[in-house]
Amino acid sequence: MKGHATSSALLSAAVCLSVLANGKAVAQTPPSKDQCSLAVVSRLGTPEGSVCDTTTVQRLAQSGHAFEQNQLGIASMLVVGPDLNEKEALTWFEQAAQHGYPPAEVNLAVMYINGWGTRVNYAAALHWLHAAADQHFARAYYNLGILYLYGKGVRQDHNEAFLWFQKGAAADDSSAQTNLGYMYDQGVGRPKDLETAAEWYRKAAEAGNPLGQNNLADLYLHGEGVKQDDSAAFFWFQKAAQQGHTGARIKLGYMYAEGRGTATDPKTAYGWIKAAQLAGDLRGNEMLHRLEQTLTAAQIAEARERATKLQHADADLSAKNFTQ
Repeated sequence: MKGHATSSALLSAAVCLSVLANGKAVAQTPPSKDQCSLAVVSRLGTPEGSVCDTTTVQRLAQSGHAFEQNQLGIASMLVVGPDLNEKEALTWFEQAAQHGYPPAEVNLAVMYINGWGTRVNYAAALHWLHAAADQHFARAYYNLGILYLYGKGVRQDHNEAFLWFQKGAAADDSSAQTNLGYMYDQGVGRPKDLETAAEWYRKAAEAGNPLGQNNLADLYLHGEGVKQDDSAAFFWFQKAAQQGHTGARIKLGYMYAEGRGTATDPKTAYGWIKAAQLAGDLRGNEMLHRLEQTLTAAQIAEARERATKLQHADADLSAKNFTQ
């Protein structure tokens, strides 16, 4: 169940360009001392910045402050108020991008790529991504890599995608690191090199990227590029599963079901796999059916309750992703 990170541009991830569970994504940088964050899109409130009410943020945004304009764009994508929506987000991102603010330039590109609040326009997306890349904004490198990887708005070119991911990875973008690892893992745009893949997955995993954690765990599970180690596989699958990665949840359920890297625990196994199913990932259905044969009705009910709670936790985590 290894995979590569599809960007805000195309699906979901969660990094400096952060993503909701439904795939909507925006970028954000920490505020300076004179900038004001909306509490709903920030867990900041440190000495480096202030958390302000919506009225104050709107006043600053309307006065031309790019950081606050981007904040309102994020809030609009989260739809946290009655007057907030995708078109409103587009307007705020456009204003902040016109000020040359890199996170907003990336967010605006994402809007154009997905057709959120506007028609799909790859030429405009590329313009804004290059504007952010020219300011050495790592999230722009990552998204440009995605466009070249899939041939969206440009000629598909795996070598060019590799170069953009390489730039993003060197700038510590964990999704770019994951994708660079994936290209080495699968031999896309480069000769297959599992040891190098493991190195990049590890960098992403240690930075908290759930897909990097999942992919590193998979290498440990199969002993590819690293020494086979069930305990390490369990550790990284668990890290990714706790962040809502459905493939990792299924693999973690498998580890519990088989007693690999942990004690055998079919009820816990069922709960993790059921959580993935509730999120729409049906790849663990066969294992769920097998586990049902070993559990009592009460145990299944408890596991399902646990899975439902995990889904609620995922919703909270989605909002927190916007602090990246």
